[in-house]
Amino acid sequence: MKTYGVAILGTGNVARGHLKAVHDTEGAELVALGEIDREKGVAWMEEQGVSCPLYTDLDDLLSDDAVDIVIITTPNNLHATLAIQIAEAGKNILIEKPVALNLEELHAMQETVRKAGVKTLVSFVLHWNPAISMAKNLITEGIIGDVFMAETCYWHSTPRAAPGHWMTKKEIAGSVFLMGGVHAVDAARWLVGADIVEVSAFSADKGKEWYDYPHTVEATVRFANDAIGRISASMGCIMPYAFEFTLMGTKGTIRDNRLYADIFTGQDDYAVIPTELPNSGSVLHHPFTPGMQHFVECLNEGKETELSLDNAINVHEACMAIDISVEEGRPISLPLKG
Repeated sequence: MKTYGVAILGTGNVARGHLKAVHDTEGAELVALGEIDREKGVAWMEEQGVSCPLYTDLDDLLSDDAVDIVIITTPNNLHATLAIQIAEAGKNILIEKPVALNLEELHAMQETVRKAGVKTLVSFVLHWNPAISMAKNLITEGIIGDVFMAETCYWHSTPRAAPGHWMTKKEIAGSVFLMGGVHAVDAARWLVGADIVEVSAFSADKGKEWYDYPHTVEATVRFANDAIGRISASMGCIMPYAFEFTLMGTKGTIRDNRLYADIFTGQDDYAVIPTELPNSGSVLHHPFTPGMQHFVECLNEGKETELSLDNAINVHEACMAIDISVEEGRPISLPLKG
């Protein structure tokens, strides 16, 4: 099996999770770090105990023949521009969410990646969370029948997002849904097994005045298979981190790790399934390693990943549609035009 050279672009908090994934994946090797601030890059490598070439210029990094995969872990507003440049250089891309903050960038990025023929993986790591992947398997096996309603939530109190932090800035972070709620949108779409075709959303913006955008938003959605959903995101909540999900089907219901289904004759309460829940906002709790392993396997087989950029377009358009619905006070249909 070929060993793929990996470059991490950016030294933010999430880079630690990706670094661990590279170390833990057979067939992946860290060969470069990209950081515009050399002093910061050197300090990060020392802190993480790694040694590799450090590039402060992206062109120089992309000229390194040892680099096969670039992981983008920069602030959100840079993702699309960097991905376009990386794709044009013929490198494969692992892209942190959100991949873009507006429709123009999203579609330009998609067009460039398609034209370049590079492989992509969007970092929707919850696909490998044991509880969520278990729920997907139960649905696929028909245990709860046809899903007609899904609820997901991303509630993440962010004390580090103090006034002035980039996470509070609309032009950098995007919105509460693009910033973090995108995981809840992706999970709902994946578990239901259909694209989102309409959204209607409202915001509650009491307190946390330092955000440039509504910090708490609730959306109702309709899927292409006529299922409906409720998806919420909050970074203004005062509570422990929570990512919860409910799936109602024609033969039963899944609520996180609890199952109630017709197949259990005589059941009078939920069966609790011991598993790992997506109940931590810690980067090192998130399953980055299976994603990197999947990426390497797909590259070896010459096929696109299950979480390719093309597969993430509807999720990102849905987040953008939610933001439009909040601003304009009306339902928004998908796909978005423009």
